[in-house]
Amino acid sequence: MRIKEIFKEYSLLTILFKVFNRFKQKMQMYILKYFLLKYGFKISLKNFSPLLTFFYGSESKEKVKNFYDENPQIQKEVIKSADAVLMHQFYLLGSNLVTLSKKIPWNKDFKSNFVWENIFYKDIVLVDLNNSADVKIPWEVSRFQHFFCLGKAYWITGDAKYFTEMKFQTSDWIDSNPYCFSVNWTCAMDVGIRAVNWIHAYFHFEEPINQDKKFKDKFNQSLYQHGQFIFRNLENGEKLKNNHYLSNLVGLIYLGLYFCAFKENKEHEKWLCFSMKELEKEMFIQNHIDGSNYETSTSYHRLVTELFFFAMLLTEKNKINFTESFRMRLELMHEFLMNITKTNGTSPLIGDVDDGRLLIISDYYGWKKNALNNTLGLAGLYFKRKDFSQYGSAYKEECLWISGLVNYDQDRTLTNGKSISYPDGGLYFLKNKAIYCAIRCGALSLRGKGGHSHNDQLAIELNILGEDFFIDPGVDVYTADYKSRNKFRSTKMHNTVSIDGDEQNDFDEKSLFQMKEQSFAKCLKFNETEFEGEHYGFYKKNGVIHNRKINIKEGVFVLQDEIKGGVGIINFVLCPDVELYFISERIVFLRKNFVELQVHLLNGSYIVIKEDLISLSYGRPLKTKKIEINIKNRNKISFSFQYLS
Repeated sequence: MRIKEIFKEYSLLTILFKVFNRFKQKMQMYILKYFLLKYGFKISLKNFSPLLTFFYGSESKEKVKNFYDENPQIQKEVIKSADAVLMHQFYLLGSNLVTLSKKIPWNKDFKSNFVWENIFYKDIVLVDLNNSADVKIPWEVSRFQHFFCLGKAYWITGDAKYFTEMKFQTSDWIDSNPYCFSVNWTCAMDVGIRAVNWIHAYFHFEEPINQDKKFKDKFNQSLYQHGQFIFRNLENGEKLKNNHYLSNLVGLIYLGLYFCAFKENKEHEKWLCFSMKELEKEMFIQNHIDGSNYETSTSYHRLVTELFFFAMLLTEKNKINFTESFRMRLELMHEFLMNITKTNGTSPLIGDVDDGRLLIISDYYGWKKNALNNTLGLAGLYFKRKDFSQYGSAYKEECLWISGLVNYDQDRTLTNGKSISYPDGGLYFLKNKAIYCAIRCGALSLRGKGGHSHNDQLAIELNILGEDFFIDPGVDVYTADYKSRNKFRSTKMHNTVSIDGDEQNDFDEKSLFQMKEQSFAKCLKFNETEFEGEHYGFYKKNGVIHNRKINIKEGVFVLQDEIKGGVGIINFVLCPDVELYFISERIVFLRKNFVELQVHLLNGSYIVIKEDLISLSYGRPLKTKKIEINIKNRNKISFSFQYLS
């Protein structure tokens, strides 16, 4: 943030307070470094056993075993996945299936072969935009989300090899990542997610862990270190927090409850008390009254929903409750996820996407990154909502492991539902029986900061009869390739109008999570069949205002763009498996499975077909085609879609 912007946003007293706090934190870090190097970490957790009430335990085993016996295909996939984990095979952030060495390289990005040296975490350089290293790779594998696979297979088969692998990986990670001296001790968010997954693993392998006193002590001591690290390194430095801070808080809630019976040290009591209070507060700061999230990313909305939901479910099992208002807002967050789900079970990936999850309970190797409805089955049981259960009916394992019940709703037929708007979240959805059109129109994320936002104002996604035709391009990578990062968040990559290469909202090419609010998009009209909106991102650059009108009818989708004061290009990025038949400069036929669309320009302009890229998950760009509609000597253009099933 530039000096002028700092003084504009904060008072002098606030700035001085922040500077003092920063200095204080640095001094504390140097003292911590000195003591860790000289004395190491000393806290005795011998013979400690957690007493919290968890989602599953020995009393659940018969029910779990019966479920998998009654669902042999799911059982087969669970064991197949667990055996792949035994072989250290992973898909990690866009990679092909990679087999890591017997001793997993915990501090290495295997894509670029870059290794982060084990030094004090505050001295580690995480990002160098001049190389292609991606720190998210070691962070991702060190979240241990693959442990749920091992735990499920252990309960199904009783085979000790799954515990042996869990013990080996955990011990090796602890030895290879000394407390505060590794790249995997640099991001409190990942420390929190790792703690949550280790605690779930404890309750999968409770019996053999309790029989192995030496490993149990080592495991518990590391978990306590996780809590201490998070509490000392809370990601709350900015005025407006995000999913990182929520992950800190949820990690502390899990750890506070896990260590609630530990009497030798009282730090964990502070963790629980603080994180409960803060999570309650953040629910209403980060999530709007309409249920949308202020990071304006549908993928991150799924992550924060998981964070709030699992934390609430665990605390309630232990007789600690959030407020009724918290619960009601969480229900609205699930309504949002339901309402953005298409009839094919996927959702548009608006804004940034890094495939972030808290827990991956089912289909570890094959889960769809653009299917955001994985908590809806569980939410259906909790909130007693049949519509949630229907939209989440495919996710039976989530219900089994977290609630002890199974969502047996057999009706998996999804419908588009009615048109709905989320003005606080800047998303509008025009729907009828056949058409699903998502429209982005609203403020940038974090109330104008633009952290996870893209230049996608008035961009659309179009799905006809369950088939995706025009889609959001998603995200390739973040810091591993800043040029690709900027390409995927640029105006010309989205299904909207670009003008003279200008951006709707300017950003510095190396400030990868900042974007200056200039578009100030607003919805002018919205009802069951119509949308009208405009943005002002080009106005100060070239005097242009972009206005877009959309109308859906039976069998026809009409879109009209008005470029007030200039000329430009309308972009439409195609789903990769859409077949394209170019007929003339004014007519194009698109076909996907049994659905056919005719794109017909009704006035002016002409169509050009170009090659482009999309990424349906982090780090996995795919080739596709893009339709560009060039405006010729006119400021207005209309075209319609007709479909035949």
